Amino acid sequence: MSKLIPNFFIVGAAKAGTTSLYYYLNQHPNVYMSPIKEPHFFCKDIRCKNFNENYRKNSCFDIKKYLRESTLKSRHIAFIEKEEEYLELFRERKTEKILGEASTGYLYSNVAAKEIYNFNPNSKIIIMLRNPVERAFSHWLMDLKGGATESSFIEAINRDYKKSEKGWGISHLYVELGLYYEQVKRYMDLFPDNNLKILLYEDFKNNNTKVMDEIFNFLEVRKIPIERVEKNKAGIPKNNFVTKIKNIESVKRVAKAIIPESLKQKLNSYLYTSENLPILKNDAKDMLNQKFFNEDIYNLSKLINRDLSAWT
Repeated sequence: MSKLIPNFFIVGAAKAGTTSLYYYLNQHPNVYMSPIKEPHFFCKDIRCKNFNENYRKNSCFDIKKYLRESTLKSRHIAFIEKEEEYLELFRERKTEKILGEASTGYLYSNVAAKEIYNFNPNSKIIIMLRNPVERAFSHWLMDLKGGATESSFIEAINRDYKKSEKGWGISHLYVELGLYYEQVKRYMDLFPDNNLKILLYEDFKNNNTKVMDEIFNFLEVRKIPIERVEKNKAGIPKNNFVTKIKNIESVKRVAKAIIPESLKQKLNSYLYTSENLPILKNDAKDMLNQKFFNEDIYNLSKLINRDLSAWT
């Protein structure tokens, strides 16, 4: 079979529906998505050596060992640095014409857009954007679930924003990941309109079939019905014992190594509950928009020619 290099990238934003979109597209017979959803090869300014210890332990692993497996297992995230190892992720492609991945770090990265363009200027790019306050809140809920924070939402936002050392894998970037204008502009400056599709999470969630049909048209593949999946569902531990166990690094590593993805979702339903989840209040939204996001939303709205007034 002739060699076909990756030609499709979902570049973010983080906590904006990219995992669900990845699983939806993986159902299509003419789309092959990398078994590592987020290999992060092209964000060469985001590397394991710079991460804090906890993030590095949870996100960086032995790629060579992984690639020696006869069948590549599904994994969520990695930071691959060598091109030959990156291309190995697509070795199980059969007849699929679309080869893709979904590294959310590509949107935040200063260099990923240029690196992707240099690699394959004909690439198709999808950017999924979410109300930046709601994105940050979802991000905080994920950290709360995983034991990465115990602070209230507002306290966590302000504390993270004031950190002297910041960056992917170093701080949470609750605010920075939602400042989309410059991030989106990097892609618009490089890729032609017919190769770039900008979506809003709200449309994806509320009009899913319509948006998926648009994506199939964008990728020039036939429309198919999609089995709905709910990934990265928010939840809080059912008791303190769950929190303590989750925070033991050795338990995390063993669980990640031996528990298959199919079982993790079932296990989560026993360990976590969506009842009594914290709620994002309107006064918090207004305060954070005024403090961090309103100007960026205004500029983004003009850039992509979309009415984003609902976000503010």
